[in-house]
Amino acid sequence: MKPENFTSTVTEFIFIGLTANHHLQYVLFLVVLTVCVTTWLGNLTIITTVITDHQLRAPMYFLLGNLAFIDLSESSVTVPKMLWDLASQQKAISFGGCMTQLFFFHFTGGAAIFLLMVMALDRYLAIHKPLQYPTIMNHALCVGLVIGVWLGGFVHSIVQVTLIMKLPFCGPNILNNYYCDVPQVIKLACTDTFVIEMLMFSNSGLLTIIIFIILIASYTIILVKIRVHVTKGKVKALSTCGAQITVVCIHFIPCILIYARPFQEFVADKALSALYTVITPMLNPLIYTLRNSEMKNAIRRVYKRFLLSER
Repeated sequence: MKPENFTSTVTEFIFIGLTANHHLQYVLFLVVLTVCVTTWLGNLTIITTVITDHQLRAPMYFLLGNLAFIDLSESSVTVPKMLWDLASQQKAISFGGCMTQLFFFHFTGGAAIFLLMVMALDRYLAIHKPLQYPTIMNHALCVGLVIGVWLGGFVHSIVQVTLIMKLPFCGPNILNNYYCDVPQVIKLACTDTFVIEMLMFSNSGLLTIIIFIILIASYTIILVKIRVHVTKGKVKALSTCGAQITVVCIHFIPCILIYARPFQEFVADKALSALYTVITPMLNPLIYTLRNSEMKNAIRRVYKRFLLSER
């Protein structure tokens, strides 16, 4: 069937949600709300600490603050609508709202992936070129890299939204999810979507796999370098890299399982989506604060200054 034979008549999409059980929905509302508040508090704490504590002026903490901001943004794209739907039993979203949600979801998600690449580059330079590192990773370069991260996320997202908006939607409008995402939306188009699915796979799934392999290989090289050549500060370096590897894994593995396959529905899809959209933004600040003594000490200093200012 050719796309030009149809006109887009769908004005809204209906989410099936996580469950149809009303009592379970209220329980999920409390759980998701708790996770959401924890996510906001954790990431805002990191952002505030990086901005206000003058001892955290290393590029690593500048990038960590930006990751916390991305996590906040990413959580804000899907979770508020999810909470509203769980509480009100209203699970509809307009076509424009769906496209907007899809755009910002992949915008922030793409930015997060590219930022994790930059953070790996930062650790590589810090370990392999310790003397030149302060000169190479200066503030101007860090700002430029972060701008590039957001531009990369924008390009990644706008390509997908543009392709989807060209598709005709004239029939079913039920999304088996709790937010708008490419695998579910694309299946509702009134035309053959094989070519579009392959383009989406290349833009999301294949790209994610390649970046994940590059990151794991990079951190493997870094860990070998630390083990063989680093003597001073080895524990700190291992802890920092360990935290970043953990964040990379919890961020990329759900992405790969969701996007790096044909767009077919599996039983675990919603659980993977919940892990990626709800849990991961909360885990990132916890991992970095628990495994980084400098960050924990800086948070204590900021907290003490706050208490003194209140007196």
